[in-house]
Amino acid sequence: MKVGTDGILLGAWTRLPENAQILDIGTGTGLLALMLAQRSQSSNTSSNTFIDAVEIDHDAYQQAKENIESSPWRDRINIHHVPIQDWAIACSQQYDLIISNPPFFENAFKPSQNSRNLARHSDSLSQTDIVQIASQLLKPNGHLAVIYPTDLANNFLTKAQSFNLFCDRQAYVKPTPQSVVKRMLLELSRTKYPTQTMTITIEERKHLYTQDYIALVKDFYLNL
Repeated sequence: MKVGTDGILLGAWTRLPENAQILDIGTGTGLLALMLAQRSQSSNTSSNTFIDAVEIDHDAYQQAKENIESSPWRDRINIHHVPIQDWAIACSQQYDLIISNPPFFENAFKPSQNSRNLARHSDSLSQTDIVQIASQLLKPNGHLAVIYPTDLANNFLTKAQSFNLFCDRQAYVKPTPQSVVKRMLLELSRTKYPTQTMTITIEERKHLYTQDYIALVKDFYLNL
């Protein structure tokens, strides 16, 4: 699973509580878990932030385990090879932040590679699964953070409200100033606040990143 812009944006944009207990649903190769661990370490050298990273696909889990064990934050990330639905049933704690870069293709042609199916198609992790798990495992003041294509983001917000989760922060993501919005970053909580809205434009033109994008993600690139 390659590192993608969606994951980088979500990991950099999401608000990170201090000394947080975090659940990363569908961690893939561990990108979001590692980004959040890095951010917590940068802001607080004595951070007590701990992350449970859950992944259903065996090969991705093995890669995430290797990546995490090779990182400076291996003592603060626990990787679990289990369906998140089973994890939620057995889980005895709640989280300050639940984050997911979820699969979003529905009823579409599926490639033959099963791991790619799991990563890209929502059969094993539906929008209803995510909001139901979040409503169960979020602390009273906790947040859920996700990224979706625009049409699916609106569907997700409707589903979330039925579980008493409300959007209090969102970002519209545009590839260029002239482009339509391609993605929405969403942050939801149990309390209905006025929604803070912003727009993130990735490139001024091809291979020329905007200053706002650089400022958001520069800590996670060797060269930008």
